Amino acid sequence: QAYNCLIHFYKRQNHYCLNMPQIRGVLLFLLVSVVHLNVNADEGSARLLLSKQIHNKYLVEGMDIVVKYNLFNVGDSAATNVKIVDSGFRAEDFDVVSGQTKYKLDRVAPGANSSHTIVVRPKKFGYFNFTAAEVTYNAESSGVVLTGLSSDPGQGVIIAGRDYDRQFSAHLLDWAAFAVMTLPSLGIPFLLWWSSKSKYEAIALKKD
Repeated sequence: QAYNCLIHFYKRQNHYCLNMPQIRGVLLFLLVSVVHLNVNADEGSARLLLSKQIHNKYLVEGMDIVVKYNLFNVGDSAATNVKIVDSGFRAEDFDVVSGQTKYKLDRVAPGANSSHTIVVRPKKFGYFNFTAAEVTYNAESSGVVLTGLSSDPGQGVIIAGRDYDRQFSAHLLDWAAFAVMTLPSLGIPFLLWWSSKSKYEAIALKKD
């Protein structure tokens, strides 16, 4: 009886070999076992989703920009030692007016959510790439340290302050200058009319 021997096992000086159908059966068993272990690992574990949103319609040099982070635990167990870090707002590009770009939560229960808001003020104008924030946490059920990234706002345009003022400001100084310039042309005719009106009313009273 002859067949091809592909894998050899040696034990107690006895010679064993597996043919192709047996090898396929072993590989299939191993594959099913690995998938089963992965499913069991995912079940009952914490899973955090982090979003990062820019809440301004216009991004302007020297004006406040509101950034909001929303954290959701969509897993089946709590996440502990949760740390959120946003390294995208460098000191040479932004001033942090309020809030913290790094913050920590002790615990986020399954199905719970948390929000955090910061206010930054850009020092420069031009194109800027708003990158994702990073979140690290421990899965309470297993103690494994997990890492994830937030949504990515992408590239935005920061408008120069002078250009924004030119287009959107109330132009109070311009209106004041216009009023001063037009006052003589409107005021003098009005005074002449008022003087004539008063004179004719006095004459009419005397005739009566």
